[in-house]
Amino acid sequence: MQPGTRDGEEGPDPASGRGRQPEASSAGMERPGEPDPSTPSRLPGVWREHWFGHSQHLRLSAADEHLAMYLDADVDPGQSQWMRDFLGDVWRYCHQTYGPHFGPEPSLFVILHQGRYGGGHAVGHRDPSHDYRNVIDCGPGPWRSRQDVIDIPVHEIGHIVEGENNDVSGSPAFPIWRDSKWAEFFAFDVMTALSHRDTQRVRERWMRVTDGFPRSGCHWFRDWFHPLWDDAQGPDIMVRFFGLLAAHFPRQGPHRYARDLNWGEFLHFSSAAAGGDLRRRAADAFGTRRPWSGRPVVPGIWAEQFERAREDFPDLTY
Repeated sequence: MQPGTRDGEEGPDPASGRGRQPEASSAGMERPGEPDPSTPSRLPGVWREHWFGHSQHLRLSAADEHLAMYLDADVDPGQSQWMRDFLGDVWRYCHQTYGPHFGPEPSLFVILHQGRYGGGHAVGHRDPSHDYRNVIDCGPGPWRSRQDVIDIPVHEIGHIVEGENNDVSGSPAFPIWRDSKWAEFFAFDVMTALSHRDTQRVRERWMRVTDGFPRSGCHWFRDWFHPLWDDAQGPDIMVRFFGLLAAHFPRQGPHRYARDLNWGEFLHFSSAAAGGDLRRRAADAFGTRRPWSGRPVVPGIWAEQFERAREDFPDLTY
């Protein structure tokens, strides 16, 4: 399974641009003969896939200023209407909280498949492979009103948020938290903000999850992300984290990050976002223990990187 994908779906790491990059194709921009007069003119009524082995002709099912939903021929539009409404609320929340700068196109493009392409992928608007749009592409359905099916689309929207906010493409922290750890924070926050009935389900699920990185036996959500959310009773630390990256981290050109964070830089930027030194929390969550005392400490290389990060980014204070 490639980074940035789920359940075997082939695709790029949307946050960093890793993975296969197909050529853009004008064949992906088809319009029906009689477009719906209520459909914004920028949205094709029919859109043919041309990425990662996908080749379906998608029809525009619903659109407004926030979301354009495309379905393959096997998806029942009546069964998917609730998903359109829910994901529209999620994307509006993203603009209000983490935005509004996710690219020139205001709509999130949501593609739903029925019975094919298990899992999902997300691609940002500077990638030609999906015709320069913020896209989440999910399967296999069915998309009738089963609340557990929201997990995949919300996960993929989290990749768009981390990879395209503040008008800069890329997610320098992706190698640190990998495919799903930030996505857990994001999904929990979104469901809490929208008073969704699955909030408690996902919280209890992720509190139990054990992760194998950066060492075995870590609990990213329980010991790192949930306490950060709880300290602020909301997502403010991550809003500031992404803002600090956009303001201070090196870029390659005006709209793309030049490289990834190392662990010391991650702790430095996270501490600045939190307004306090997070090394002790990182030691408790991810660190090693001194054999003679059992006291958790951050690995030596992290400590060296942290001191270098404070020298390289002196404007970050806490």
